[in-house]
Amino acid sequence: MRLLFLTPQLPYPPHQGTALRNWGLIHGLAVRHEITLLSFAEAGQTVDDTLRAICRRIVTVPVPRRTWADRVRTLLFSREPDMARRLASDEFRRALLELLDGDDGGDDLPGRLYDAAHIEGIELAAYLPDVSAALHNGITLYDAHNAETLLQQRAFETDRRSPNRWPGALYSLIQSRRLAHFESETLRLADRVLCVSEEDSRALRSLVPTCDPVIIPNGIHLSGYDTFIQNSPSAISHQPSAILFTGKMDYRPNVDAALWFADAIFPRIRAARPEAQFVVVGQRPHARLNVLAGRPGIVLTGTVSDIRPYLAAAAVYVAPLRMGGGTRFKLLEAMAMRKAIVSTTVGAEGFAA
Repeated sequence: MRLLFLTPQLPYPPHQGTALRNWGLIHGLAVRHEITLLSFAEAGQTVDDTLRAICRRIVTVPVPRRTWADRVRTLLFSREPDMARRLASDEFRRALLELLDGDDGGDDLPGRLYDAAHIEGIELAAYLPDVSAALHNGITLYDAHNAETLLQQRAFETDRRSPNRWPGALYSLIQSRRLAHFESETLRLADRVLCVSEEDSRALRSLVPTCDPVIIPNGIHLSGYDTFIQNSPSAISHQPSAILFTGKMDYRPNVDAALWFADAIFPRIRAARPEAQFVVVGQRPHARLNVLAGRPGIVLTGTVSDIRPYLAAAAVYVAPLRMGGGTRFKLLEAMAMRKAIVSTTVGAEGFAA
C-alpha cells in the first residue's frame, strides 16, 4: 500500500516519545509498504539518511513560530483549544493538498491516491478535514498519542491544589472543555482511531461511545539497550546514589513532576542518604525549573545526545508524574536498562507491571 504519514516533527533520530512512536510505526510499515512523509522540521534540521532510506518521499516545512500573543488571542477570541493552533501552517496545508492531489513526486501511476493517511497526534488533527475531503478511496487514521482531554483534566486537578498554580489550573479548565469538543470531532471524523493503552481507549470512548480505538502499545527496540556499553564513564560524574528522571523538560507534566519530587520527596531522601543526587535529564528546561539550580544534590543537564549513559549510572529511576496521559517511553527505556523504578500510578499507567 501507499501510506501518507503526517508527523509533528521528523521521527528520526527519535529523541522523545512522539518521535519514538512515529519512527516505530514508519520503520515497521516500510518493510512492506511505500511511505510518504510530510513533517515539520526545525530551522537548519536536515533529513537523516536512515529515514530517507525507508521513505519513498519526504516533504518538510518549517515549524511555525507561535508567540504568547498568538496564544492569548486564541484563548480570548477563539473556541479552539490551544493545541489545535500549535502547528497551524499555511505552508504545511499547501504541501498536504499537493500530495493529496495524487502527485507524490513519482513518475508512475499518476493521480493515484494514498491507500491510507496517518495523522499523528492532536497537534495535527486540524488537518484531518483536509485529508478526509481529498482521500476519497483511502482511509484516515488518527493516532491518539494521549487522551488529551483527560490530560488537561488531570492538570487542572493537580494545579488547583496550589494557589501559585491557579492560573495554570484555569488554563487547563478552559482547555479541557475546548478539547472535549475538538477531540470528539476528531474521533468522529477519522475512519480509524489508534491509541496506546486500554486506559486511553476508555477515556476516548467516554467522549465518543461509538469510537472503538485500536490499541497499538508503545514499544522500543531492546537491542540498543541490551548491548549498550558505557564507553566514557568519566562523562557522567553522578554518585552511586543517583536518582534519575528524564523527559522533555518544557513539557508541563514533566516540569510538575520534577518540581514536586524536588520539593516534597527528595529532601526526605537526602535526610536519610546525604550523598543522594536527583538528576534531571532532558532538553529545553522550562524557566520554572530555575529554582532548582544550585540546590544541593540536584543536577539539571539540559539536552544530552544519549540518555543511556545516565540510565546506566543511575541507582533508581523515578516517574513522579501527577498529570499526563498515554504511556511513558521513559519507563520502557528504564526497564530496558534493567533499572529499579519508583513511579506514581499515573506515571506507570498503561503498563501491566
